[in-house]
Amino acid sequence: MTYNEISRREMLRMGAGAAASLTLRSSAALAASAPPSFTSKRPSLQDRKFCSTAVEAYLTNVSGKIGDAELAWLFQNCYPNTLDTTIEFGAFEGKPDTAVITGDIPAMWLRDSSAQVWPYLPLAAKDAELRRMLEGVIRRQARCTLIDPYANAFMADLDAPPLEWGRTDATDMKRGVGERKWELDSLCYPMRLSYGYWRATGDTSPFDETWRSAMKLAVQTMRVQQRKQGLGPYHFQRISKIATETLPCSGYGAPVQPVGLIASGFRPSDDACTFPFLVPSNLFAVTALGYLAQMANEILHDSALANEATALSAEVAKALQQHAVAQTPQGTIWAYEVDGYGSQLLMDDANIPSLLALPYIHSSPDQALYARTRSFVWSERNPWFFQGSAGEGIGGPHEGKDMIWPMAITTYALTSQSDKEIAHALAMLKHASAGSGFMHESFNRNDATKFTRSWFAWANSLFGELVANLATTHPALLQAVP
Repeated sequence: MTYNEISRREMLRMGAGAAASLTLRSSAALAASAPPSFTSKRPSLQDRKFCSTAVEAYLTNVSGKIGDAELAWLFQNCYPNTLDTTIEFGAFEGKPDTAVITGDIPAMWLRDSSAQVWPYLPLAAKDAELRRMLEGVIRRQARCTLIDPYANAFMADLDAPPLEWGRTDATDMKRGVGERKWELDSLCYPMRLSYGYWRATGDTSPFDETWRSAMKLAVQTMRVQQRKQGLGPYHFQRISKIATETLPCSGYGAPVQPVGLIASGFRPSDDACTFPFLVPSNLFAVTALGYLAQMANEILHDSALANEATALSAEVAKALQQHAVAQTPQGTIWAYEVDGYGSQLLMDDANIPSLLALPYIHSSPDQALYARTRSFVWSERNPWFFQGSAGEGIGGPHEGKDMIWPMAITTYALTSQSDKEIAHALAMLKHASAGSGFMHESFNRNDATKFTRSWFAWANSLFGELVANLATTHPALLQAVP
């Protein structure tokens, strides 16, 4: 490598495994068209974990619409990165089974895996093998939820021991769990992926009794974590020098007043919540439960599950309006976290769900309220917003002061209606790659070569999704990026 890499903790590396050998004409076309100075960073064909003819054809098609050579190179590397490097596709009890590791950590996060494969959904109707792989992700997520609805990450091999840093955690660890941090979004993302898959393909085969049981357990878990009947069973403590790695109050988190919101132990960054009612995750739950209600009605014909999901969604939506809107000198905005007692934390974090990402994960936000919130979080009023000679954007406690996450810059562009903002974001993302050909977890605001995680598939997928969308909606912005 010709760049420096830094990391908050030593990451476990996934060993290289042989992938199915498949020669694709579109891959050869991409290699032939790539500028000599931008050599492909993709694994060789025989080393790719999963190959899709539809994805390869799409790469060629979209790349042909990108006039900026470096941006095209980044797209060609990033968009297929999840398929190239993180997929473990097989079968379980005669049905598709797919583990999707996050990258340089050999475990499958329910959140990350959902987001990593999301950009491929529009192509699934054209590619039966891609469709089977995605079905396998949905089935694996249902199995994992039934193992433990409070876990955020599971081992690709469900018989493997937990991730090294989680083996001494004080919690109720289950076999197959990689890490057991309760994060509300971990149950919302599989609902979103399932709904997106169904709408993209019309296929209902993954939504069997196992999936129904997993969804019922997910809703039940959310109900328990409204904490109307006490703290519930979940608790988590970890011995660590990093305060955000453990929960206070004997592992149950800070106190809350039960007001209808759903408590979360940790944020989508895997950092502990300050106040357990994490607002962007509750907003995400409102939408995800709506997706589940529709599927329960139309696919499962389960009115009881549909009604329960609808009722919980409505209750959370009402509670958000009552308790999660904060007053500022510039007008009302969404708070990031609240406790139901009146305490509100005003900030935003780079990971999704975030306040910045609301139009991306929440179906009908108040546009004026969101606009004020967006102005707040993308400014120095947000304590985790940083500006420097290498770019500007949102970070978070996970990597600390002065570290900007490319994911936040990508989200800024995905949720923008301004050509100027999108063009600025694309320029920063090009620079943030630091010549590596990929997106990273975070980079220093004054030096993009000081970054964390060179192999972070979610950031790559999200960037690929952005460029693919712009190729349809704003192709002119892809022609020459400073």
